Amino acid sequence: MNRTEKKAFIASLAAVFAQTSMVVVTRNDGLTVAAVTELRRKVRAAGANYKVAKNRLATLALDGTQFNGIAPMLQGPTALAWSEDPVAVAKAVVEFAKTNDKLVLLGGSLGSQVLDADGIKALAELPSLDALRAQLVGLISTPATRIASVTQAPAGQLARVFGAYAKTGEAA
Repeated sequence: MNRTEKKAFIASLAAVFAQTSMVVVTRNDGLTVAAVTELRRKVRAAGANYKVAKNRLATLALDGTQFNGIAPMLQGPTALAWSEDPVAVAKAVVEFAKTNDKLVLLGGSLGSQVLDADGIKALAELPSLDALRAQLVGLISTPATRIASVTQAPAGQLARVFGAYAKTGEAA
C-alpha cells in the first residue's frame, strides 16, 4: 500500500467506526483461506462486516472515536468485526469460534464500553434485536386480544340464551 491508499483506508475505517455500535476484535492463529471465507459468509449473513486490517492503520482509524479503548488489543494477527446490531456480530463470531479453535476472541467495544472475551460471549447469549422486537409486539398485542375476547364473551352468552329460548318455543 502506498501512502494515499493508507490514508484512504484509514478514512474509510474511521467512517465505519463513526457509524457502528459494536466492534469485536479477534486473533487469527492460522486460519485457512476456506475458514476465513466461511467466517466472512456467516458474519455477512448476520448483517455484520469482518475485516483483517493492519494494526497500525486500525489504531490510527480508532483515534478519536468511541472505540479507542480497543487499541491495546490490536497486537499480532488481528481482525475486526462490526455491526449496528451488537448481538448479531457477537453471535456470529462466538458461534464460529466454538467450532474453530484457531479463531480467538480478544474482546471488543460496545460504544465506549470495552468488553473482554467473556463480555462478548455474554452479549452473544442475548436474544437478537428482531427477537426482542417480536417479544415486544407479542406483549403489546396480548392485552388487546384478551380485551376483545372479554367483550365478545357476553354477546356470545346472550346469543346462546336466545337460541335456547327459541328452541324451547319451537318445541312447544
